[in-house]
Amino acid sequence: MSSIYVLLPASPVTAQTELAYVLSPDGRSIARHGSAQVALLPPASGAGSEVVLIAPASALSWHRTELPKGAGPRSPRLRAVLEGLLEDRLLDEPEHLHFALEPSPPAAGPSWIAACDRTWLRDALQLFESAQRPVTRVVPEFAPEGETVLYAVGEPEAARIVCAGAEGVFALPLAATSLALLPSLPETTPFVAEPAVAAQAEQLLRHTPQLQQPAERLLAAARGRWDLAQLEFASSGRARTFKKLSAGWAELARAPQWRPARWGAALLVAVQLVGLNAWAWKERSALADKRETARSILTQTFPQVRAVVDAPVQMDREVAALRQLTGAPSARDLESMLGAVAAAAPAGRVATGLEYNGSELRVRGLAANEAEAQPIVQGLRSRGYAATVQGETLVVRPEAQP
Repeated sequence: MSSIYVLLPASPVTAQTELAYVLSPDGRSIARHGSAQVALLPPASGAGSEVVLIAPASALSWHRTELPKGAGPRSPRLRAVLEGLLEDRLLDEPEHLHFALEPSPPAAGPSWIAACDRTWLRDALQLFESAQRPVTRVVPEFAPEGETVLYAVGEPEAARIVCAGAEGVFALPLAATSLALLPSLPETTPFVAEPAVAAQAEQLLRHTPQLQQPAERLLAAARGRWDLAQLEFASSGRARTFKKLSAGWAELARAPQWRPARWGAALLVAVQLVGLNAWAWKERSALADKRETARSILTQTFPQVRAVVDAPVQMDREVAALRQLTGAPSARDLESMLGAVAAAAPAGRVATGLEYNGSELRVRGLAANEAEAQPIVQGLRSRGYAATVQGETLVVRPEAQP
């Protein structure tokens, strides 16, 4: 598994923009880092891999406000509520901005809201989507959480000082005039600087910083709890699962290391198809043999039958005709059915009505309900007849009926 973490620029992202990235196998160690255009970024691969975008501090503004009851992360009116609460604090029109609520906001008290340019974020997400690198999360470079830390980041000609902690995020140019704008901090406040601006920051703050590589800072940012992909940019669990499955399938279909598995799967499917066809041919042959046997029995028993269309039906018809010629009773004859009913009915029960249509006998008066009819039904079943109760009428017919 390898995930990729990409730092977005504050300016609009295009296909030609060089983006700083970090490739990591576990989200903590660095396998590779550098900068490349979106289409040339190394792919995230393996189960559980991610493509994480990191929004720079200069692209975000942070606001703290208390939400009304019912306006939580899943509320359909969250955006309208945030626009109303922050309208007077924003430099841009609310409809041009995207808002993200802090993870697990408190039930009571103020919550942090991040704001950024809506079009800027949409264009970045669409660019990665079109490059076949769907984004899993969008995290801030610095977030208002944890202990307060001073950071010196960037290049010497564009160095910045960032103060980030539970009290907020302040990003300013690394200059003496910016120090007065920072909140009052104790001398024990941790101070971290990137190697490129460490000397400049130490000279300004008169304090030796702890060195941190830019790639390490990006990984640290990605481990935060924030996800700016909310509201219209929200990526549901189902969507993320679908994206991961799609990426896994694409890798399985194209990656050279999966070629033996693809050949094995194709061979397995071919064997299964051959086996199914052989089994179907065997079943068809057995069915044809049974039909031929039934036709043979019919023509040998009744030589007068010349054309065999439906052997069982024709056999039953010929047996019935033979029985009529010999005078032997059949199970469908009225006498046979009356005898079976008389034998199954309890002593003393007298039928009040009979109706016979040649294959079915309807008897009234033997049972008033289904409970009374059960002994009669069971007795008829033992004699080869099926019986049902329809109100006060007992309907009797042979079990084996053509």
